[in-house]
This record gives sequence, C-alpha cells and structure tokens, in this order.
Amino acid sequence: MRLPDTFHQAVIAIKSQWLRTLLIIVAMSIGVTSVTVLIAMSESARNYIVHEFQSLGTHLVIVLPGRSETTGGSPPIFAETPRDLTLEDAESLAHIPYVAAVAPLTIGSAPVTFAGLERETNIFGSTDALLRVRHLTLAQGSFLPLTEAGNALSVCVIGQTIRKELFANTAALGQWLRINDRRFRVIGVLASKGESIGVDFDEMVIIPVASAQALFNNRSLFRILLETHSRNAMLKTVDSVKKIIKLRHEGEEDITIITQDSVVNAFNKILTALTIAVTSIGSISLIVAGILVMNVMLVSVTQRTAEIGLLKALGASQTQVQLLFLAEAIILSAVGALLGLLLGQMIISVIQVVYPNFPVALPAWGLLSALAVSVLTGLVFGVLPARKAARLDPIAALAKR
Repeated sequence: MRLPDTFHQAVIAIKSQWLRTLLIIVAMSIGVTSVTVLIAMSESARNYIVHEFQSLGTHLVIVLPGRSETTGGSPPIFAETPRDLTLEDAESLAHIPYVAAVAPLTIGSAPVTFAGLERETNIFGSTDALLRVRHLTLAQGSFLPLTEAGNALSVCVIGQTIRKELFANTAALGQWLRINDRRFRVIGVLASKGESIGVDFDEMVIIPVASAQALFNNRSLFRILLETHSRNAMLKTVDSVKKIIKLRHEGEEDITIITQDSVVNAFNKILTALTIAVTSIGSISLIVAGILVMNVMLVSVTQRTAEIGLLKALGASQTQVQLLFLAEAIILSAVGALLGLLLGQMIISVIQVVYPNFPVALPAWGLLSALAVSVLTGLVFGVLPARKAARLDPIAALAKR
C-alpha cells in the first residue's frame, strides 16, 4: 500500500468504530487542554512578574538600610541598630560618576483632606528625580520642583484616585490639600499607572522628602533609588555605594543593595522552573491518554483479526500493517490535540475576561509543544498494538484464532 492508501484505510477504520474513536479523542483532548492551560498560566505569571520588576525603572539600584545576611546562633542581646539612611547619604551617592539620578524615598500613611472630604492614603516623600527613576508621567501640571533635597516645600503631586475622590467636581491644580496638620498646594496630577509591585501610584500623594520627614517626624529614609547610565554601570555603582556608605557609617557596611537585574533574573529562574514543573505535571494526563490509546488499540487489533489476516493474505507486509495501525493512532491523537487546543483557548479566553488585569496567553512554543507531544504520545503508545497486529499469522487471523 502507498502512504496515502494507508491513511485512507486508517480513516475508514476510525469511522467504523465511532465509540472507540470518541473515547480516544476525548482522552487526548483533555490531556492537551490541561497542558495548554497550565503552560499559559505559568508562562503568563512569569512574564507578568518579570515585567512588573522591569517597570520599576531602567538600570535601577535600590539601597536599603540594614545588612541582609544569615549567621549562625542567636542574635546578640545588646546588638546595635543599623544606622538609618539619611539625606546626606543620598546626596553623597549622587556624586558617583555611574549614577544618572538619585531619588531618596520616605514613606508614611496619613489622612488627606479637602473641602470636608477625607481619606487615608500613602504619602511618598522624594525629590524631582523620582519622576525619572520610576518612569512616572504627568496628566496635569508639573512634578516636584528641582531644588535642594533639604527644602521642605509645601507642594504635592497626587494620583488619579485621589483626584477623583477629593476633587471630583473641582480642578485639582492650585488647590490646598491638608495632610495631617499641614497644607500642601497641588501642583501636579499623575497619569494613571495602576499598581506596580504592591505600590499603587493612583492612590499616592507625593511631597518633597524634607516635608515628609517633618510631617512624620522621622529623619531616616525608607529607600534610596539610583538610576545608572547603563546596565554595565550597575555593578560598578554597587561597589561605589558600598565604599561611600562604609566611609560615612564609620566603617560599617550596614546596607543592603538590590539591583533590578538580580531581582528579575532570580524571579525568571524560579518561574521558569515552575513552568517546567507545572508542564510536567500536566503531561501526566497525556500519558494517561496514551495508555488509553494503547489499550483501545489492542482491543481493536483483537476485533479486527480477520481484517488483518485478509490484508496479509493479499500481500501486505508486516511493515505496512504496522504503519496502518500507527497511522490510526497518529490521526486520533492529532484530532484530539486540535480539539484540546480549541478547548484550551476557550478556557484561556474565559480567564482573560474574568481577570482582565492578568494577561494570560498561550505562547507559540506551548502550542507547538502540546501538539507535538500529543502526536508523539499517540505514536509511542500505538507501537505495541501495531507490532502485535503486524506479527499475526495470516492463516490463523483469517480463521479468527
């Protein structure tokens, strides 16, 4: 038989046993559906988290107070508290040649009030450099003025949620907003940015860092954000920051430095491993489907003993008979895979509607791999039935023995 004849004969055999065909297709489609949905979810989660960290800024270096380390034994009873980061520390880091911008940051929570309306929100204290470092954009007005970090100006920039809730029917620019017992004039409104790594700038009020320190009666900084000129400059910046802070803190390296690339790479590795693990778990369903294919095909060989004997009596070789059954397994697996991909895309579409802020999509490699693995599964588990059919003695087969 020619190859087209082999597939034609396989299609005829598939049509003659509709219940067996339905079972195999359903089993394979369930396996492929589970694999595609799991791949889409895990890969989308990886891309989402990596994108979130990349959106923090460009070539970002974050300096935190306190040294992050693991040591044996119990902590000392009279251990000294690590020195706080100060505005002077931030200003000294601005002299590093690899640094393009430095944004000192202090954070607190306070009630904000306007015209009898009040809500509790987060207050960011920083400088004009925050606009560049965190890639913020303005919808109206201007950002914090370019001035010395120590100047406690009574100005603020608000997020879109604050604007809508407190200034719904009033132009926000130029209005005086009360934070605790202090008044700040609104000079800018941020464009809607949404939540990024747990920080929602839409619900944020940004004031000068010195004003925030006075507002919360706290001279320490929460973080110092540095933007370097290039990716290669980040490592050099880390070394320079350690040296400067060590000199300023009496020889103590009591800070933790996080680079944007290190965080992204760490999460990327973790989530890639998770994707592989989840895909492997989903592949178990394909193995189960393959076992079903094998069992049903073995039953089919038993039911079609006379047909196999007739084919061999007419001159069909063992290879041709084996190819006939393998063709059936491949066709059934391919149809089940296509149906599974369709069901998987439907489930992914439902997830996209239910969770619009989480971009779920099946990558091209996931689609192709699910299709290829399902066909390979059908091929592998179809070998045993095919070899059993090919080894039948034609005379015994015709006699249905």
